[in-house]
Amino acid sequence: MKRLLPLLLVATGCSFAPAYHRPQTALPQSWKTAEGWAEAVPADQAPRADWWSQFGDPELDRLIGEADAHNQTVAQAEATYRQARAAVREARASLFPTVSANGAVTHTRTGAGRAVVTGGTVTAGGGARATTNYQVSLGASWEPDFFGSLRNTLSSASATAQARLADLATAQLALHGELATDYLSLRGTDAQLQVLAATVEGYRRSLQIASNRYQAGIVARTDVFQAQSQLASAESDLEGLRRTRTQYEDAIAVLVGAPAASFRIAPVPRWQPVVPAVPLSLPGALVQRRPDVASTERAVAAANAQIGVARAAFFPTVSLSGQYGFNNNQLGELFTSAASLWSLGATVAQTLLDFGARSARVAQARAAYDAAVAAYRGTVLTALQDVQDQLVAQTILARQAQLLRTASEAADRSEAAIREQYRTGLVVFTDVVTAQATALQARRALLQAELDRQTAAVALVQALGGGWDESALRTR
Repeated sequence: MKRLLPLLLVATGCSFAPAYHRPQTALPQSWKTAEGWAEAVPADQAPRADWWSQFGDPELDRLIGEADAHNQTVAQAEATYRQARAAVREARASLFPTVSANGAVTHTRTGAGRAVVTGGTVTAGGGARATTNYQVSLGASWEPDFFGSLRNTLSSASATAQARLADLATAQLALHGELATDYLSLRGTDAQLQVLAATVEGYRRSLQIASNRYQAGIVARTDVFQAQSQLASAESDLEGLRRTRTQYEDAIAVLVGAPAASFRIAPVPRWQPVVPAVPLSLPGALVQRRPDVASTERAVAAANAQIGVARAAFFPTVSLSGQYGFNNNQLGELFTSAASLWSLGATVAQTLLDFGARSARVAQARAAYDAAVAAYRGTVLTALQDVQDQLVAQTILARQAQLLRTASEAADRSEAAIREQYRTGLVVFTDVVTAQATALQARRALLQAELDRQTAAVALVQALGGGWDESALRTR
């Protein structure tokens, strides 16, 4: 027995899963950036978990907290993670013996026998008899993991649980990004409403000027009609923006887990767009910083372990069992040595012929592994593309915003000058209409550019993985 135990320990250390290594992917050394973009910096300066606070809006911070507590998509992902962790505990339990206790009481009664007539001879039945039997036992069974099937199942379950944790982080990152984008879009719409409301007031003044000049017989009535048309169109745009704002507000309500009908976000007196600087990590750091990349990598590890499970099916399954208990028809004498019983047993099962079923399962496991590797590499490539696209967007949008600011300021000055010239009769009203339309378009384009810069910053944070880090997997 002393010689057998080390052999059992060695045998239970076998595993037929291939040695796991993270799949290799081609990663660039730096980002292909537009002119003027800063060089990449180490990953320890990457955005932290509360990256949205960099926008300097307490209302956004509050909404993020509400969403973390009540969003149903995140709640679903969290429940899926808990389910995966429970599966790990179940797989780990299979490595240890199963112990069971049994107890039984059997009461048997044989009634008085009836008379039996056989060939004219009557035989009397026997008397009634009752017996009671008591039994208690303690049993154990164990399946030694000689060929690593159970341990590879545990490894696969653990990797799957880690993937679900990364999926939870992905859901949270998507929630934060979508909520921040919707909230910033709502504030941008508020600013558009303020600009358009001020423009409507300007159009009303222009209509009044045109009406006064028409009543004085200076201009034709067509000037009044043009002013009325321009004012009505602007008021229509104002109603459309109010509808857009309501849609953003309702979308945010769903994200924070509140009924849309009773959810409100008050307008702010003046929108102050803040575009935070997002520090970069090197391209290779994305495999540690993106939770979706970590999830697909853990799926590869789980698939690798499943190859070991499939291979182990070619070898015998050994089961050990034992039982010890007592059996007696006298309850007071149940636990005496004369009433004790015990048993030990071992079974070995081996499939001899399955017409290639086990080989097919190994081939399936290998194909699943190859598919997981392809998914991982595709996710890494997509992550690199996301960051690269957002870097270019940041640079170009910053230049566009500066140009649009210059255009808006010039259009405002032109509008004021032409309106004054119309008042003194130097230009026709068509010139006023054109100048006002140009100024309004320039103002709205500038606001949209500022909003685009903010949403691009959110998208860049998401592309970089937000405040998540792969080290979170090692703590679970």
